[in-house]
Amino acid sequence: MKLRLQNLERIYKQFIMMFVDVITLLFSIWLAFVLRIGDPWPVGYFYESWWMFLLIPIFMIPLFVRLGLYRSVLQYIGIKVITTTFQATTISLLIVGFFVWFFRLSEKTELSLPMSVLPIFWFIINIFVISSRFLFKGYLYSWNSFVIDRKQTIIYGAGNAGVQILENLKKSTVYAPIAFIDDDKSRQGTILNSLEVFPFDKIEELIKIKAAKVLLFAMPSVTHKKRRQILKKLTKFPIAVKVLPSIDNIVDGVVSIDSIRHVGVTDILGRSPVAPKQKLLERNIKGKNILITGAGGSIGSELSRQIINLSPEKIILIDNSEFNLYNIHQELSSMLRNIEVIPSLCTVTNYYQLKKIISEHNINTIFHAAAYKHVPMVEMNIISGVYNNIIGTYNLARVADELNVDSMVLVSTDKAVRPTNVMGASKRFSELVLQAFSERSSTCFSMVRFGNVLDSAGSVVPLFRKQIKNGGPVTVTHRNISRYFMTIPEAVQLVLQTGAMAKGGDVFVLDMGEPIKIIDLAYKMIHLSGLTPIDNENPDGDINIEFTGLRPGEKLFEELLIGNNVIQSEHPRIMQARESKLFFEDVISCVEVIKLARIEQDEVIVKELLLKYVDGYTSELI
Repeated sequence: MKLRLQNLERIYKQFIMMFVDVITLLFSIWLAFVLRIGDPWPVGYFYESWWMFLLIPIFMIPLFVRLGLYRSVLQYIGIKVITTTFQATTISLLIVGFFVWFFRLSEKTELSLPMSVLPIFWFIINIFVISSRFLFKGYLYSWNSFVIDRKQTIIYGAGNAGVQILENLKKSTVYAPIAFIDDDKSRQGTILNSLEVFPFDKIEELIKIKAAKVLLFAMPSVTHKKRRQILKKLTKFPIAVKVLPSIDNIVDGVVSIDSIRHVGVTDILGRSPVAPKQKLLERNIKGKNILITGAGGSIGSELSRQIINLSPEKIILIDNSEFNLYNIHQELSSMLRNIEVIPSLCTVTNYYQLKKIISEHNINTIFHAAAYKHVPMVEMNIISGVYNNIIGTYNLARVADELNVDSMVLVSTDKAVRPTNVMGASKRFSELVLQAFSERSSTCFSMVRFGNVLDSAGSVVPLFRKQIKNGGPVTVTHRNISRYFMTIPEAVQLVLQTGAMAKGGDVFVLDMGEPIKIIDLAYKMIHLSGLTPIDNENPDGDINIEFTGLRPGEKLFEELLIGNNVIQSEHPRIMQARESKLFFEDVISCVEVIKLARIEQDEVIVKELLLKYVDGYTSELI
C-alpha cells in the first residue's frame, strides 16, 4: 500500500491531500462547536450555522492552492508548510469572521453562532493540517525508512563535527543516528542533541542491543596516528565503518553527508607519512620531459598524477591498453595544468617505436612501470611474461643509452628476491639488465624494489572486496601467508625520490614496515563491511573463509633483500642494497636466447636461463 502511494504521480497525491483537507476542515468545524458548546451533537447550532460548513472549505481550499500548500513535496516538507498553513488559515478565518459579523442578525437568538468558535476552529485546523502533512510524510517516507531501510548509526566523536553530521543525518533517508561514542570522559553519560554519549567499551553492547549497523568516525581533527589506532580497534567489531575526511579536506569547516566515505584498508594499514624532500622530488622532473611506461596501471597512473604536480615540461604516457591510456590521459588533461600530456599507444617490446617516441620528445627521465605482474598469470604464460618484462626493460634501457637519456628508474618488486615464480625471476633479471647497462652508459640507471601496494589492480584487496560484496567465500591461499603492504601514493612518492638519489646501478629498497598476515586482512575487511566471518567461534557468521592452497610459484613470505649488504640512504624509508651483477655480454646473449625462445615458444629454455642467472630462483623445469 505504501509503495503504491509513493509511486503515484504528484497530481494524484495532491488530490488525495486536498480531499483529506476538506474532511479535516469539516471535522474541525464540528469539533470547534463541540468544545465551545459542550454538546457532542449540537444540532440546533449546526442548523443555524450550516453555511460555515460550506463557506470555510470554499474559501480555504483555493487559498491553500494559491499559497502553494499542495506544491510542497511530501518527502521534503519542513518549516515552510507550517508558515504557509498559518497564513492560509488566518486569512480565511478573517474573511469568514467578517461575513459572520456583517450578516449576523440584529436580534440574536439562543442558537446564534458564538464568535469564540472561530478562534477555537483556527487553533484546531492549524494543528490538524500541519500534523496531516507530517503524518503522511512519516507514513510514506520517514517512518518506513527509519524502521526498515535506515541504518542504525553510531557517531564516534561528540565534538563539533559529530554534532554537525548529526543534524545532517536527521534529514537522511539512509542513516538513523542512535548514539555517540567519545573517549572524553567528561562527555560520557551526557545527552547531546537527544543522543546519549557512551564510552568506547559500549560499542559491542550497542551493536547487539540497538542493532547498530554503521559507525561513523567523525573526528577529522585527530592525528593520522591516533585515527589509525582507533580504526584498527574498530576492525574487530562487525560494523560497517565510515569516516569523514581529515580537517584539511573539509571546506570552510562545514561537515555534510556528502563528506562521508567508506573506510578502506588504507586507513587501517597505512602508516604515518614521512614528509618528502621536495628537492629530491623535483630534481629529475621539474622543467624536464618525462616518459612513464605502464602509465595506465596502478603505479604508472599515480606516478603521472604526482609528476604533473612537480612542474615538468612535458609528460609522455605509454601503455599498451587503449582503455587505461585513455582514462589517465583524460584525468591529467582535466587538471588544467600548463603542461603538455601526450598519450602513446605502445608496447615496451617495440624497440623502434620506443626510440622514435624518446627521440622526438627529447626525454630526460624515464619511469619504467610497465610489466606483467600477476604471479599465476605469468606462471601460465611464461614466454609472454618473460618477453614483456625482460625484453621490454632491455629495449627501454638500450634506447635510453643510445639517446643519452639522463636517468631511468625501474619499478621492481619484492618478488624479485630469491624468487619462486617466473614473474619474480623476470623482474630480478630486469634489474640485472639495468645494472649491466649502468657499467657502460652515461644514463643513470636505478631500480626500486617494494612489496604489494594496496588496491592495485589484481591485488588481494579488491579481490576480497568483491568476494565480500558477493556474499563470500573469501579465498585465502594459506593460513600463514603474509605480505608487505604500502599505499600507492606513498610508494610512488618514494620512487620519485629514489631516482633523484641514484648514482648508477643502484638497487633501492623501500621500508615496507611489518608484514601483514593475509588471514588477518580478510577478517578486518569483513568486519569493516559490517559482517562477521564464519569460524569455530562464530558458526552463524555471514562470510565463509576458504583456504585454497598456495598457487604455483607462490611463497609464504616475501623478502626485500637478497643479501645483508645494505646501507641507509638520506631518506629514512629508503635503503640501498649492494647485490651481484651480470656482465653486459651475458645480458646480450640472454636477450638473444629469450627472443629465439619466443619464436620457438620454448618455455624450457627460458626457465633454464632464469635458473642459471637469477640468484635463489628455484623452480621445476616444465
